Amino acid sequence: MTLTRPFKELVKERAQRDAAFREALLMEGGDAVLAGDLESAKMALRVFINATIGFDALASATGTPAKSLMRMFGSAGNPSARNLLAVLHELQRQSGISLQAKRLEPLAD
Repeated sequence: MTLTRPFKELVKERAQRDAAFREALLMEGGDAVLAGDLESAKMALRVFINATIGFDALASATGTPAKSLMRMFGSAGNPSARNLLAVLHELQRQSGISLQAKRLEPLAD
């Protein structure tokens, strides 16, 4: 019988050694925010937070309690725009990854 490691642990290990992977995780969260897909955004950002800075350090940096952040990015969470933007700002600052919005094509009416 093969022993497997938890998914969270595998993602964290890869994020620690692969800068492109870290960038892709954060970009996925940012893209989902811009697309209005809050559920996907919360999931992607939660994975990024767990794989990089962690909720305790993010709490210290944003002034929001870690448990509140965990609830915010949980499946039933509903982060305010202020909190979501504060978290995105801090994740970019901590990671050195700068997200930018770019118009690719006009939206259909």
